[in-house]
Amino acid sequence: MIPDGVEVARDVAYATRSDGPQLLDVYWRSSGDPKPVIVWIHGGGWMGGDKSHCEAALSLLDDGYAVASISYRLSHEATFPAQLHDCRAAVGWLRSNAETYNLNPRRIGAWGASAGGHLAALLGTADGRLRHGDYSANGPPASVQAVCDWFGPTDFLRMNDQPGAIDHGSADSPESRLVGGPIREHPDRVAEANPATYVTSACPPFLIMHGAQDDLVLPSQSEILHDALTRAGVPSELVTLEGLGHGFGPDYPERVMEPVREFFRRHLRP
Repeated sequence: MIPDGVEVARDVAYATRSDGPQLLDVYWRSSGDPKPVIVWIHGGGWMGGDKSHCEAALSLLDDGYAVASISYRLSHEATFPAQLHDCRAAVGWLRSNAETYNLNPRRIGAWGASAGGHLAALLGTADGRLRHGDYSANGPPASVQAVCDWFGPTDFLRMNDQPGAIDHGSADSPESRLVGGPIREHPDRVAEANPATYVTSACPPFLIMHGAQDDLVLPSQSEILHDALTRAGVPSELVTLEGLGHGFGPDYPERVMEPVREFFRRHLRP
């Protein structure tokens, strides 16, 4: 349900690729001061999912935010770092078009779940420091001021540290498909795709949340990133939720949403 007074622009092209445009949906209010923006990045193992799956982010519209839910190239369309290039291009596009949608270009947060959490974390850590050219590198800044990472992978080669639901080292695992081959055969590509690789003291604040019973992306993945951020002096909060597995929805309980509301209020609200 979209709250009263919220305008919606669907399927807006933020970038054009060889196989067509990449799209986003914007939810905003034209009245009042420019709104902080939450960029929602969907999950789906980098193989599926859709920008329409953004119920968690939309629940914050009544808290005074605008929301942009973005698409990005999936792993069968392009391997990493294409997905991050798309996310950065989307953030840059939002900054360039902030006036059109009554957005505050100085207050942008990234939030994603699973594969989307991984990409949100990279928006906060990589900040353009990739060996490959970045689509948005010559455009508006693609930096974000806060990151909420829901159960995203952070160190691919440690995803099999404990037995889980799948073998992440197999040739057809989501992670192997993302980097274009079995992860153990491509350590350089894997390092480039790991958010933990890029952590410095310049990273924005992080909220990292994980279900304690997640057997697809183990909770230790969130601990790895949280520990790296903490060592670098970056404000990072790790919330482990007992009784929850991989995914918190579709009916997100208050114990899931309240830390998110408080985090973005603290770091994005004036």
